Amino acid sequence: ERTTNTYISSIRPQKVCLCPFLPVHPLKVSTCLYIIQHPAEESRVLRTVPLLTACLPEDKCKVLIGRRFCEDRYPELASICKSSNTLILYPGAGATNLEEMDLSSTNSYAIIIIDGTWSQAKDIFLKNPVFQMPKQVQLKTSFSSQYIIRTQPTNACLSTLECAAIALAIVEKNDAIKETVLRPLQALCAFQIQHGAQVHHSKEHLLKNGLYDKPMPKNKRKLRRMELLVNNVKI
Repeated sequence: ERTTNTYISSIRPQKVCLCPFLPVHPLKVSTCLYIIQHPAEESRVLRTVPLLTACLPEDKCKVLIGRRFCEDRYPELASICKSSNTLILYPGAGATNLEEMDLSSTNSYAIIIIDGTWSQAKDIFLKNPVFQMPKQVQLKTSFSSQYIIRTQPTNACLSTLECAAIALAIVEKNDAIKETVLRPLQALCAFQIQHGAQVHHSKEHLLKNGLYDKPMPKNKRKLRRMELLVNNVKI
C-alpha cells in the first residue's frame, strides 16, 4: 500500500493509506518531471513528493536528492538542462509566466522543480550552473495552496506537488491532470485535520492580521524579510 507516515501527534495513526485517492493507473503524460530534492526533505513528515510520484509513471517523474549537481556526476541531468525543451520552474525577474508561453513547438517537455524550503531552493538554484541553462519559468496563478497543514511564507506559495500539478496541466493542456494530482493531497490534509491537525495560514497572513505568536527574529535580514511580507513586497 502507498502510505504516508504521520508522527506529529501520538493520537494520530502512524500510517494512513491514500490508495483510494490515487489514480488506478499512472497518468499518461508526455512531460517528464525532474524533482531536485534537498536532502533535508527526506526526513520531513507529510511530504508531497511521494504523492506526486505515485500519480505518475516512474519514467515521467524522477527524483534526484542532493545539494550540488555538477555535469561530471550527473551527465543525464546536464544533458536535460541543455535541451531547448527543458524548463525550470523557479520564480524571479528573469522568469517567463508559463501560462503565457507558446508551447506548440514540441510535444515533449521536461520540467525541473526544486523541492525544499525557499532558502534551500535558492541555494540549489544559484550554486548549480546546470540550473541556469534551461528556460526559467514561473506560475502566475490565483490558485490558493491546499496544503493547509503546513505554514507557507506567503499566500502565493505552493507545495511542490501543487506546482507540478498546475505546470503539467498547462503544458499537457489538460486541466483534469491538476484535479487528479491534487486529490491525494486534499485527502491527506482532510484526514490530518479530522485527527487533530490545525489549519495553517501563511506567515504573511498571520503577520498582517496580528496573529503571529512567535518571537520576532533578532537577525536584521530575517526581520527585513518579515517587514516585506507585511508590506506586500516581493521577496
